[in-house]
Amino acid sequence: MRPEAALLGIYLILFIFDLVAGERQRKIFHPIACVLMVALCFMVTSNMSSFTLFGGMYESNAMIVVMKAILTFGSMLVVMQAKKWLHDENTFNKQGEFYVLMLSTLVGMFFMLSARHFLLLFLGIELASLPLACLVAFDKFRHNSAEAGIKYILTSLFSSAIMLYGISFLYGTTGTLYFTDMVAGINGSPIQIFALVMFFAGLGFKISLVPFHLWTADSYEGAPTSVTAYMSVISKGAAVFTLFIVLTKVFAPMMPQWQTIIYIAAIASITLANLMAIKQTVLKRFMAFSSISQAGYIILAVIGGQADGMTAMVYYLIVYMMANMAVFTIIETIEWETRGVVERNTFNGLYSTNPKLTLIMTLALFSLAGIPPFAGFFSKFFVFMSAFGAGFHILVFIALVNTVVSLYYYLLIVKAMYMKENEQPVASIKCNTYTRISLSICVIGILLLGICSFVYTGIDKLSF
Repeated sequence: MRPEAALLGIYLILFIFDLVAGERQRKIFHPIACVLMVALCFMVTSNMSSFTLFGGMYESNAMIVVMKAILTFGSMLVVMQAKKWLHDENTFNKQGEFYVLMLSTLVGMFFMLSARHFLLLFLGIELASLPLACLVAFDKFRHNSAEAGIKYILTSLFSSAIMLYGISFLYGTTGTLYFTDMVAGINGSPIQIFALVMFFAGLGFKISLVPFHLWTADSYEGAPTSVTAYMSVISKGAAVFTLFIVLTKVFAPMMPQWQTIIYIAAIASITLANLMAIKQTVLKRFMAFSSISQAGYIILAVIGGQADGMTAMVYYLIVYMMANMAVFTIIETIEWETRGVVERNTFNGLYSTNPKLTLIMTLALFSLAGIPPFAGFFSKFFVFMSAFGAGFHILVFIALVNTVVSLYYYLLIVKAMYMKENEQPVASIKCNTYTRISLSICVIGILLLGICSFVYTGIDKLSF
């Protein structure tokens, strides 16, 4: 359990440093956290072997380790992005709380990925959810941050109760909570279908799927921008991977039933979120509905329940992380420059004063929209290929039509940056070193993944 052990070790280091550090030492708190997060990325990948522990409750293999590394790398980007916010006078002395809460959620996500027992899975979900509610309400002196935290924790409470209710029915009908043992007792009875719906509803909240999405826009808008980025990528990625594992390992005999549920949820999430995103003017609410739409695309990889679907899903999460982190980093940078809510009109004429930020924002938005040759095009292509290969042709067609809609609202921001005039555009911004490194990593990821995908599809003739 090197990933969990290393993560807990870093957790203790930062916790103790927060206890003993004085005012002068706190100035190096952020660099220490960044170095430790980089070290954690390497330690997580130090053991790629397959094994089980605790009688089969915990499992690790190469794919799980890769997924943990992706979540760790994304968390590192969030920490780097948060430098300006954490050094603000209202949060400077609360840096330790931020790191401890974030690492607590990451521990929970690690257990979610490796859980092969519903008790460990539920504990992991709760450990990933409760500290996240504290992070959402971290800016306690801002009314909308407290409101966002209340909405998140209440919705999380009900979703956890619904999930636990479904798990209790599974235990009652199968007599076990182990994934490997439970599958033998799954027969598709009405009570097990009810349990499946309850379980899907619980994880649907974490993934922000329609109709479990109503908390998303308000929580994204009220939370600190760094926390919003963390929720939109890291939390969502862990939940989608967990959903794939449970559906394929526990509910495999009920594949027609859960494929129908995913079919409806995917169409509803993509379509409704795209329509709602067009109406949004506040950028964080806009990105909230964008993330709901992206969640709909991601679960297209789940619906086939095949190995190529898992590969496409993991690749999609990597690309989505790079693009989304770049967008939220720029939103936070402009937020601190303007000291106000970042709306679409805020980006009017941004190219005239901040051409580099404008270019990075354009690349990230094009990737999210799925425009070739950027990585987002290939991530959508692989997901569509997975669903199409599983026989869901109409679903793929509907998703393709929705990409045109998403292209429209992403281009509204691009149009504002390049074509709309602004007598008082955002002043020229000089980003700090951590922000520049974070944005550089995201841009390299978007371009490099796109090039590698192009070479891959050209050499292998689009075959998995």
